[in-house]
Amino acid sequence: MMKKNTIAFAAVLLVSMVSLSSCGGTSYKTVKRLQKLEEGVSNPVTKEELQQAIEKYDQRAMDLVAAQAQEGIWYKILGTRYLDERMFGKAMEAFQNALLYYPDNANLYYYVAICAAYQANAQLDFEAQGQSFAHEKMMNYLKVSEDAYLRALSINPKYYRAMYGIGVLYTFQLDESEKAIPYLEKFLETQTKDTNAMFVLARAYYSTYQFQKAIDLYDKIIELNVNPDKTADARTNKNIVLDAQSSH
Repeated sequence: MMKKNTIAFAAVLLVSMVSLSSCGGTSYKTVKRLQKLEEGVSNPVTKEELQQAIEKYDQRAMDLVAAQAQEGIWYKILGTRYLDERMFGKAMEAFQNALLYYPDNANLYYYVAICAAYQANAQLDFEAQGQSFAHEKMMNYLKVSEDAYLRALSINPKYYRAMYGIGVLYTFQLDESEKAIPYLEKFLETQTKDTNAMFVLARAYYSTYQFQKAIDLYDKIIELNVNPDKTADARTNKNIVLDAQSSH
């Protein structure tokens, strides 16, 4: 078997945490109804009273929006702190909470995908011990990861980190290398010297019997010669592919 390349994380945010306060799910309309009791203008009649009511209600509503926006940011910060500590379950939960406030944030979906993939890996030991629930939980996490990567890419089709992440997921965890190939090829169109992605794509080519394409990629890694270990791995993997090609 070829060596599997692990996902690497860059450190994200290092921010002092503040205690989380909840504003609940109060809507803009609810705020306006509540102001009838607070502002003393529950039945405005004149134009002046109407204008006064609108100004008061809108300010309260905007205060609520600002508070909830801040809460979403706090959840994101909390998620990154958990991620730094490699507490992937807690991190995933925090990022999912942040998505309730920022549902179109591709970065949050990306982090959910990474955390879910790691949580899936954590089930392998349980599965090896014969615990029947582990496989089902693992597949559920992998599904969450796939969906999150796809959502991130639907929001930002040029999100190259998500392209790489889903390529790793399909190649090494879901065993669907044919799905990985277009994402990794697109990734390498811009990240032309990323040897980690080259290793993953070469593995995907090998798994789908596209031996010459895999050999060409290993040759490119050898030519780049980024470090002795990667060059040695590329030579070893190339020989494995050459043997498979000659016997196929």
